[in-house]
Amino acid sequence: MSMQELLKQAQMMQAKLADAQAKVEGLEAEGVSGAGLVRVTLAGKGALKRIKIDPSLLVPADVEILEDLIAAAHSDAKAKLDQTMGAEMQKMTSGLNLPPGFKLPF
Repeated sequence: MSMQELLKQAQMMQAKLADAQAKVEGLEAEGVSGAGLVRVTLAGKGALKRIKIDPSLLVPADVEILEDLIAAAHSDAKAKLDQTMGAEMQKMTSGLNLPPGFKLPF
């Protein structure tokens, strides 16, 4: 592969990476726990956007349960977000001839 071809491929990779990062920022994932009683929504880079709590959980004696459900919903949302981001990155880099084990972003 010539130096010119390598530079062209690097430019294509850079453009695709920029596209992927922009797309990731627009993603959202919702995590659910307690059979839907707690919902957490994360933005593409993991920022917490919303928490929805069913009013039936607002019992002072059950605060510890609510805290656990919020943490579980957050974990669920993060796992979904990571999975979606991985799929998007794979789509964006599918046409590039990257060496095995090469991961983006750098």
